[in-house]
Amino acid sequence: MATRGRVREWHDDEGWGLVDAEEAPGGCWAHFSAVRVDGFKSLASGTEVLLELEPADQDGYDFRALAVWRADEQPVDGETSTDGPSPVYRTELRLTYDEPGRPD
Repeated sequence: MATRGRVREWHDDEGWGLVDAEEAPGGCWAHFSAVRVDGFKSLASGTEVLLELEPADQDGYDFRALAVWRADEQPVDGETSTDGPSPVYRTELRLTYDEPGRPD
């Protein structure tokens, strides 16, 4: 069952944040992989959320989020699609060879 809470802080650069909820005294640690929103997995500070949590010893917090999403939206599936390349990362490698017999 989901619990109502509010995002205390969120660190996009590190991929985690804290959610305050009555059922999680001291705060609930949340990793971006638990965020169930479309697009970039992030939450803004002050956002009202719903979350599923468990007791845990996570980075000094007694609770860890299993799933968290904005209260005014439906959660999206947590599975990541593996169809085709990720639009997030792209790499390219080009090799160019000198013509045989040509000095450097």
